[in-house]
Amino acid sequence: MYKKQVKLQRVFCLLALIASALVFVYSLGLVTDLYDSLYTARGYVTGAEIFDDIQPFNNQLMLAGLGLIILSLGLFLTSTHIRRRYYIGNYAATAIWSVAAVAVAVWSHIQIEAFKNQFLTTVNFEELREYADRFKTLYTESTFWFDAHYLVLGVLLLTVVILVGNVIWKMNLMKQEAALLDGSAAKLTSGAAAKAQ
Repeated sequence: MYKKQVKLQRVFCLLALIASALVFVYSLGLVTDLYDSLYTARGYVTGAEIFDDIQPFNNQLMLAGLGLIILSLGLFLTSTHIRRRYYIGNYAATAIWSVAAVAVAVWSHIQIEAFKNQFLTTVNFEELREYADRFKTLYTESTFWFDAHYLVLGVLLLTVVILVGNVIWKMNLMKQEAALLDGSAAKLTSGAAAKAQ
């Protein structure tokens, strides 16, 4: 059972790295449509200032993605991906990444939903359509990049559940091994005592 668990924990740690990188990549694409449709329309289209409003958050999300990548590397630095038995460093690396991932997911969800609402309620799409027709820029009412955060953060949170589940699995295996070793030691001791008589 240990071999199977050790093989899977490699996959789980790699998944943490991938989920972290996904947050970073998502941050790079988040304002794609806003840039293409609203960047030059600022001052001409009501609500186009959302492009400027979202920039600080977008930069923070990018840094959060980089931070998660660095924290996920901690799983590899502490050998959490290959270690047969876990020690305090393994538990700490897993806990730190998991707490950070949940915090990023909750924080970014709240922010993205607020910006999505701002986009839908403040941008004058009639003015945007006229501007796009006149200057040959992108016209879109799509919230694809806002909605994509459900997938990105879903993967992130699922990875947290998997890593925490892996720790629980590891702890159970370690307890079973300890009980097995204690039982073997007791048998050896009782066998030695019987031979001595």
